[in-house]
Amino acid sequence: MTVTAIDNRQAARLNVIMVPPPILIVWHSRTGAAQALADAVCRGAGASGALMRANDVQPEHLLAAEALVFACPENLASMSGEMKEMFDRCYYPVLGKAEGKPFASIIAAGSDGEGAQRQLDRIATGWRLRRIAEPMIFNFAAQTELEILAAKTTPENYLIECVQLGNALKEGLEIGLF
Repeated sequence: MTVTAIDNRQAARLNVIMVPPPILIVWHSRTGAAQALADAVCRGAGASGALMRANDVQPEHLLAAEALVFACPENLASMSGEMKEMFDRCYYPVLGKAEGKPFASIIAAGSDGEGAQRQLDRIATGWRLRRIAEPMIFNFAAQTELEILAAKTTPENYLIECVQLGNALKEGLEIGLF
């Protein structure tokens, strides 16, 4: 018997119900930094993690997950537009249905990342999500146009922290901590 991996769109066409992994890692990245950080969280979570680009996330994905991780860049002192659009699209359908769901956040910053983090925290507060890890803001110190737009190389210590986050989430869910 041959097993073929299918995604949610294919499953819908085939009328197959897919059971999502418990940890949904929602990401957006233009320069590769936030994507590399999200990938590292997923590596740490192992089979318990699923990566999904913010543009593809629907309310049902957020509600089906047992835990959420949001990873995005800081753009002009705010979270990236694609991540913000995902929250705009999903906010009301999720409102009142996600209370207590554990979450963590990762910001790939060019400077301090605080504006993007505050914006994300306000949304998580509205959903009544439960933060289970300190906000992770990784500063890439990109200040010039060329540095900001350039593809990023993510330092190994940043990736290790994200792998550890994914592993901690997985283990916390397994033992019923979250």
